[in-house]
Amino acid sequence: MADKIGVSVVGCGFFAQNHLNAWRDLAKDGVELIAVCDIDAAKAKAAAEKFKVPRWYTDLDVLLAKEKPGLIDIVTRVETHREQVLKTVAKGIPTIVQKPFGFDLGDCRAMTLAAKKAGVFLAVHENFRFQAPLRRITELLRQGVIGTPSWGRVSFRTDYDIYTGQPYLLNETRFVINDLGVHVCDLARAFLGEVEHVTCETQRRNPKAKGEDTATMMMKHVNGAVSMVECTYGAHRLPDIFPQTLIELEGPKGAIILYKNFDLEIMVGGKITKEHADAEVLHWAARPWHIIQESVLATNAHILNALRSGKPADVSAEDNFKTFACCEAAYKSAESGKAVALEPLQAKAKSAGKAKAKAKPKARAKVKSPKRPAKKAGKKSSKKAARSKK
Repeated sequence: MADKIGVSVVGCGFFAQNHLNAWRDLAKDGVELIAVCDIDAAKAKAAAEKFKVPRWYTDLDVLLAKEKPGLIDIVTRVETHREQVLKTVAKGIPTIVQKPFGFDLGDCRAMTLAAKKAGVFLAVHENFRFQAPLRRITELLRQGVIGTPSWGRVSFRTDYDIYTGQPYLLNETRFVINDLGVHVCDLARAFLGEVEHVTCETQRRNPKAKGEDTATMMMKHVNGAVSMVECTYGAHRLPDIFPQTLIELEGPKGAIILYKNFDLEIMVGGKITKEHADAEVLHWAARPWHIIQESVLATNAHILNALRSGKPADVSAEDNFKTFACCEAAYKSAESGKAVALEPLQAKAKSAGKAKAKAKPKARAKVKSPKRPAKKAGKKSSKKAARSKK
């Protein structure tokens, strides 16, 4: 049996239940849930009781002072990520942070640089590429079945009511690209390679939402490939296939298409091979969420194995920084109406991140910002770092 590793989970809200279930399933691989934390005492206590975790906290600073986790999993709202990741990295604790990595590219770079400077393992819980049908597509591409793809489409379109479980999404000024676009952009990178520039149009089709709920992106990849990447929470379609992602890839030898209901077709040499690529419904999962729930387990297992092997995860901070750069470019393109290159954005974020890393930390005053939630210094801020996601 593998060596024991103590895992602490920060955030005990809606989506964190999937993480907790997955870590419990990985007990066979030596995982031991040692503590949970949430600013909401009722959520923290309920999670501890449900998953038989010995200790629960409402303050991240207290957890870090009393516990010695071998891995910490942060499943909280995006506005807390930078503060809490910098704390865990400063303690030398290998860390996973839920997507989106940060509020903006500067946040992402600051966390990445801090982890690199400290020599601490940092990964982003980007789970879409670990969904069963998408793992199968990755396998086919690595086998060279259709050759190197030169064109692709990644599409996630739904009208599923996400707002009941995650009402805060209606108040996000950076909405669908940060929440869902990170997933589809990551898949475009994984399947077609690094991105040179992005063109994007956004729409706010739900009048109750403060930010965009629809984004249509075209990406030019460094290798010359082109992809269409789209995501929306405002598609009035029947049947609604939430939470499925549809994929089309074309290469010099053939094509791969993932249709609804996880039906996969591989077209090579004038012949079509059909597969059904649905995921297992885990004992704690339920349709239609099972495809995501199984991917959380697969993501956790991959990150755990990477940590133990001393290698970066496929979804390392360095890797996800490139995905988030696609999202940042999409926002800038939507604002300017022009294609936005990634290289200047990444270079700017790197220099800004280094400058911030050299500066001494100061207590943050409350600031006025139309985009980013303000933070307050002191104990209340440290509690906010344990706020649950979703």
